[in-house]
Amino acid sequence: MLIRLLLKRDGEMARKRALIPLAMIGLGIVVGRLLGYPMGGNVVVRCRRGHLFTTIWVPFASVKSLRLGWWRLQRCPVGHHWSLVNPVKDSSLTDEERTAAHAHKDIRLP
Repeated sequence: MLIRLLLKRDGEMARKRALIPLAMIGLGIVVGRLLGYPMGGNVVVRCRRGHLFTTIWVPFASVKSLRLGWWRLQRCPVGHHWSLVNPVKDSSLTDEERTAAHAHKDIRLP
């Protein structure tokens, strides 16, 4: 009986621990959107040289870039160089900048 109770308790803890990463990703998306950043999909980003392009941006996850907190080390498809990139608020872009960013997409897979 005691072993069954302990196993049940461990199973519940394992489920709770499995939900933590999902909750963190959801929280990151919500906070980013509240701050005006379109998180969790195709996002306009700016490299350190000022180039704008779109990339898939999922908080707390990265496949084709090295995640460094809010920034990512990623290849810029505009300048063909490696750079730190960060999301850009959609409201801070002009129509021309938005069009240029959507014309340049990074690779979809690593």
